[in-house]
Amino acid sequence: MSVRQSLLAILSRGACYGYQLRTEFDRRTGGTWPLNVGQIYSTLDRLERDGLVAKGESDAQGHVYYEITDAGRADLAGWLEHPVLRSAPPRDELAIKIAVAATLPGVDGRALVRAQRDASAARLAQARRARDEAGAPGSAEAVASVLVADSLVFAAEAEVRWLEHAESVLAQHPDHALELEPTAERPKRGRPPRPVGTASARHEIR
Repeated sequence: MSVRQSLLAILSRGACYGYQLRTEFDRRTGGTWPLNVGQIYSTLDRLERDGLVAKGESDAQGHVYYEITDAGRADLAGWLEHPVLRSAPPRDELAIKIAVAATLPGVDGRALVRAQRDASAARLAQARRARDEAGAPGSAEAVASVLVADSLVFAAEAEVRWLEHAESVLAQHPDHALELEPTAERPKRGRPPRPVGTASARHEIR
């Protein structure tokens, strides 16, 4: 999540102070990923350091307003114009847990998957309720909230589908057939070689 560019996007609509930016961010994301004020001001400090925002006037209550600069508008335009690339996905605890559990003796991988599927299905139902409560898109704020709610629903649906697939894969193997003992080979120092077929491996063998 790019807090930096999101704040620039809000400031492109007019000068704001910290608490105001927090409110405006929540309006545009349905309050799904709330920001604390400390995070906002630390981001503003970095944006000011980089010349992307500038401090403006203070009001009678002492609120310091920030304004976007021309460099900030250029940075924002670049963010909006270029696709978000997910070339290095973060470690997925769920996928790691199930993959590792499948190699352990005495662990019922299918039971583990079924328990997780029930929990994920409950999360999916909760996400669907939140989307329904967001209502039909009408105002700009409602459209933004529904878009975020839909993204959470689709992600939860994908997780449930993957768990169903994982259970079917594990069902094809008898109990303990996947037990994996530590290798006796002594690993060399440095990074282990990437399996052939990964993006980096394909690049390296060209």
